[in-house]
Amino acid sequence: MGLLKPYSLEKEAILSRFQSVRSTTELIIKPLVYEDFVLSSTDYTNPPKWHLAHTTWFFENFVLKKMIKNYGPFRNDFNFLFSSYYKYVESSQRSLIKKNLSRPTTQEIMTYRKVITEKILDRMIDVSESEFSKLYVPLEQAIQHEQQHQELLLMDIKRNFYINPLRPKYNSHHSHGGYSGANLTWNNIPSGLVDVGVPKNYPEFSYDNEKDLHKRWIESCMLSSHLVTNEEYLHFIDEGGYENPVLWHDDGWALKEKEGWAAPLYWEKDGQEWWSFTLSGMMPLDPSAPVIHVNFYEAMAFAKWKGARLPSEFEWEAAAKLEKSECNFLETSEYTPESPGTDYKLFSQIHGAVWEWTQSSYLPYPRFEKTQPALIDQSDRYMVNQFVLRGGSCVTPRSHYRVTYRNFHLPQSRWAFSGIRLAKDLD
Repeated sequence: MGLLKPYSLEKEAILSRFQSVRSTTELIIKPLVYEDFVLSSTDYTNPPKWHLAHTTWFFENFVLKKMIKNYGPFRNDFNFLFSSYYKYVESSQRSLIKKNLSRPTTQEIMTYRKVITEKILDRMIDVSESEFSKLYVPLEQAIQHEQQHQELLLMDIKRNFYINPLRPKYNSHHSHGGYSGANLTWNNIPSGLVDVGVPKNYPEFSYDNEKDLHKRWIESCMLSSHLVTNEEYLHFIDEGGYENPVLWHDDGWALKEKEGWAAPLYWEKDGQEWWSFTLSGMMPLDPSAPVIHVNFYEAMAFAKWKGARLPSEFEWEAAAKLEKSECNFLETSEYTPESPGTDYKLFSQIHGAVWEWTQSSYLPYPRFEKTQPALIDQSDRYMVNQFVLRGGSCVTPRSHYRVTYRNFHLPQSRWAFSGIRLAKDLD
């Protein structure tokens, strides 16, 4: 459980984190106007107001209910609107509900957030050490859950704004750029048994999908020192990468044809110039910046075109443990990958910047046990038809990330801040 400090210090620390995370979410929504809070441009995004309410509902149901006997909910109908269950139980209504969520109002949801936050803080003042020991884990889980939704919130805001032909700016004070080219090298990962994941009794927070610590054999291989850049990806486009079915999985090719993919999400061509939509609006495409918003099928097709492949998540974890340098996370408020710089040892931008696709299916580790609440989105209900991404991104909270973290998405997903690092087998 991680109670390594005296009770009073541990309580002070987690309550400080609780307040910080709640405040960070509210800083993220500060640039929005009321009309933005009800937007949901796709079946896989949610309106900002839903994220605000859902994370609060999670604290209310998994923390506050444990603190107050015979607790009465803030509003009974919030259990339907802001639980994740309705996505599945009432899936035929999901899109309709999201796109018509004018009530409860944004103001009422902000009141809901304030009330639940204050109740938790007020109640925690007087909890005994034994009570605190029972509340520590659910409170930590709820904090981590809200941090997940901070990233999802920024992903959804970007997707929602892109639908608007005015291409509005969310982060109007930032100007992207400043990338410089770098010499790519291939770094060897030797064959052998490597440790993967964390032990079941790991003292720090981790999701159940990161457990149990186990051994994996990897063959000698090489991983690229740098992420694939926009310039490299433009060569793939110019040389017919989107027109060559030999490079694509059959189902990926069928989806590409159906959806009309011809470039990464948010790329647009104006005459001979490529532009990219960012949270700071439309920007000229920087050739030296890492490519982002590509899906698994695009990443695999590009890798095949380059005569390479994607790493497995086990190769990636072995490589990432060799690199201490970090790129930017959510806390920098840049919301786009920073320039890699020169302070890395082997693998530039492997921590932060963009989530990196792996070729690994999202499956349970040996001795997997479901330990999170039913609505924590890391557990076994998603362990089918998804692929693992590693490394965190520029919209991932730094305190939420660790080298063993396993993100996952459907292979067609493009709205995540996802990019590509290549691997090669050794002869």
